[in-house]
Amino acid sequence: MYQMSADLIVLIHLAYASFVVLGLLAIVAGAAFRWDWVRNFWFRVIHLLLMGIVAAESVFGVPCPLTVWEKQLRDAAGQTTYAGSFLGKFAHDFLFIDAPEWAFTAAYLAFFVVVVWAFAVSRPRWPWARTTRDAG
Repeated sequence: MYQMSADLIVLIHLAYASFVVLGLLAIVAGAAFRWDWVRNFWFRVIHLLLMGIVAAESVFGVPCPLTVWEKQLRDAAGQTTYAGSFLGKFAHDFLFIDAPEWAFTAAYLAFFVVVVWAFAVSRPRWPWARTTRDAG
């Protein structure tokens, strides 16, 4: 049960990271191709918030709660090395690259700056703003 839960945490972690990375790609492409859906206020605020959390954790040296939880579950399962399911192993290897901590902090901050830039350049559609369709 602990091993399966740890694998699930890794998949949630992968979904989180995928949302942040693919979300930014969608926002940039949406700005270029004038896709209206990428201006959705809640999508943009959630995207900015999720990346802001990652950047803040990195700057302040706070370990990712998902990583901590996964390690605790692996310990409870008696795993000394990664021996989860194939999908869990793939997701784990994809997320955890061997690099110095400062490299991750720099990458997270740079990515956050790009997310903020995208938020400013391709502004979200505020939910309380009236559109020309509403005025008619």
